[in-house]
Amino acid sequence: MSGYFGSYVVVLALFAIGLLIVAGALLVNRGLRPSRPTPEKLLTYECGVDPVGDGWAQSQIRYYVFTYLYVVFAVDAVFLFPWATIFAAPGFGTTTLVEMFVFLGFIALGILYAWRKRALTWT
Repeated sequence: MSGYFGSYVVVLALFAIGLLIVAGALLVNRGLRPSRPTPEKLLTYECGVDPVGDGWAQSQIRYYVFTYLYVVFAVDAVFLFPWATIFAAPGFGTTTLVEMFVFLGFIALGILYAWRKRALTWT
């Protein structure tokens, strides 16, 4: 098993061994655990409160807007941290700094847009 595809055989073998270990652990767990379902145990658990009514409820669109704004800030952080580590390296000077301020300007425009549309008010 030498050559180009030989290394893939090793990877596939390790992957199969990993799957067997996980499947074996789950099967052993299923065999050893007690199983005594009762109606109380089969109820939906919602933060310690007994469920009342059906599961359908309306939610406001503004919560989705908050979610999208969080994603924007998370992406912002994903780009800021690597930039901060690279910026100290030699050869990255004012061009890198200007590029980051342009990026932060776009983020600031997004925040300003959300603020002007009153998407940041929690009412």
